[in-house]
Amino acid sequence: MNIGLLSLALVLSILLFFVLGLPVAFTLSGVAMIFAFFVWGPAAFSTVVHACWGSMMNFVIVAIPLFILLGNILQHSGIADLAYDMIHKWMGPIKGGLAMGTVLICTAIAAMVGVVGAGIVTMGVIALPAMASRKYDSRLAMGSVMAGGALGALIPPSIPMILFAHITTLSVGKMFAGGIIPGLILAMLYITYIAIRCFQNPRMGPAVPPEERVNWREKFVALRGSVLPVLLIVGILGSIFSGAATPTEAAAVGVGGALICAAVNRKLNWPMIKLACYDTIRLSGMVMWILVGAAIFTRFYMGMGAAHLVENLVMASELSPWAVLIMIQLSLMLLGMIMDDYAVVLIAAPIYTPIIVALGFDPLWFGILFLVNLQIAYLTPPYGFALFYMKGVVANRSIPMSEVWRAILPFIPIQIFGLGLVMIFPQLALWLPGIVF
Repeated sequence: MNIGLLSLALVLSILLFFVLGLPVAFTLSGVAMIFAFFVWGPAAFSTVVHACWGSMMNFVIVAIPLFILLGNILQHSGIADLAYDMIHKWMGPIKGGLAMGTVLICTAIAAMVGVVGAGIVTMGVIALPAMASRKYDSRLAMGSVMAGGALGALIPPSIPMILFAHITTLSVGKMFAGGIIPGLILAMLYITYIAIRCFQNPRMGPAVPPEERVNWREKFVALRGSVLPVLLIVGILGSIFSGAATPTEAAAVGVGGALICAAVNRKLNWPMIKLACYDTIRLSGMVMWILVGAAIFTRFYMGMGAAHLVENLVMASELSPWAVLIMIQLSLMLLGMIMDDYAVVLIAAPIYTPIIVALGFDPLWFGILFLVNLQIAYLTPPYGFALFYMKGVVANRSIPMSEVWRAILPFIPIQIFGLGLVMIFPQLALWLPGIVF
């Protein structure tokens, strides 16, 4: 079958099963196996076995369940509560301070666990009621939680970043270093937007009334809430950048640190560990199924000549390399609107990265751009995972999904602006890896 017609048939089949509600992993693997059988015959199933085996035999993959376990332990250890109490006391007197502080805490959570859902769920449970009680605009409150939580896709130790490095054989450590500055820039852009909106309209984020503010002594006492998160972040990222541990080993260091943090907060008990392990198994199972399904799909599609098709189309076009780069990123945004982020990485990364290299761009820089695009995908309906996490948090408050969508809309142009900055100034992503490594 012609590879162009085959590509069209594959895309239409996948979209059909997505619309019917079939899980991503089984859609990708099932469609690939059916097409492979009709194209290659029974011999295709040996390819399935090799794809499954190969996708599970990389040492880097071990970091995924470890970081997920780390996030679940922290979610139940009380660290986020202490950190938010500190933010409440320091930034509460500022207009919009609680929303800005929420973004800061989400950034810290992202730097500890690398999972988008951890920041959104944790701060949704802690920060949303606090902002609601202060009469914050509900859209601003939900938007700050979702935008801040989505930083987990870019700020190390990001699990999508680990997957991208695994697929493209790039250095995980360099990817981690490359995501730090763009992630912090996006966090500051969110905070700046919140500050401007609340300055223009103080009713969107009222300051804490004077009678509820604390003195300087209590503020400095509250700084204790930042000690454990800072130590954990330094332990994870410091062990990687110093060369003392690989990213996988650093994940184990992080789990050990999270258990110590839970013990310090007197939350280390068997029910908490049991719940954290259960949630880890459930989420890790989902990730691994998607990994296997995407590996099967990618092995078949690449075997049929997909990479050559895309490369030939790009090279035969009269578009400039920058125009091709922009088109690739637009396609990533569209894929993210209808597909799981892990599936986007596993399908698009092996196809697009060789094209980027052939066009003369730095693959590490493209990897950071790729992840910023994934961050946009997390925030854009209809499939944006951040929206579903938020809907789960506010499910008992009768807030419709349409209201959640409206809450995130102002933050999407900010995300695109941040993407443009990293495109125009590649050193934002490349300077720190060059210094550290």
